[in-house]
Amino acid sequence: MRSRIHAVVVPSEASEFADELARLMAELNRTGLTGECSPPVDVFETDESLEILMDLPGVDPAAVRVVAKGNAVLIAGEKSPRRGRGDSSFHLVERGYGRFARAVRLSGACDTGQARATLRDGELRISIPKLPERRNRTITIAVSSERPQA
Repeated sequence: MRSRIHAVVVPSEASEFADELARLMAELNRTGLTGECSPPVDVFETDESLEILMDLPGVDPAAVRVVAKGNAVLIAGEKSPRRGRGDSSFHLVERGYGRFARAVRLSGACDTGQARATLRDGELRISIPKLPERRNRTITIAVSSERPQA
């Protein structure tokens, strides 16, 4: 049964990761890219996990970092620009390139310590297991006749 975990993708909330973001961008800034892009993100829930999908065609896995902090996940990295051949030039460029950072806020109980991320066929998939729902669950607590030690 799905617990209705809500996830919100808010690009401006990447600022709460300011220190981590600065460190990640410094680490990834090998090519001097100046453009910025905003890859599309889908977030959905299964019975067992919360899934985050991001389109990153042509991006090397070494150029992507995923950080979990509190109830949010930060995805940051860089996408290199396409280069035309020496004898050609671009007439139209619609595909973004450069550095990117997207934050996904989780409002349900997820185990980010067990999260897994894979980048395959141009799609980044982050799978975060859900924690069992503890509210409205009956827990029996044993009662003893002994007095606690002081």
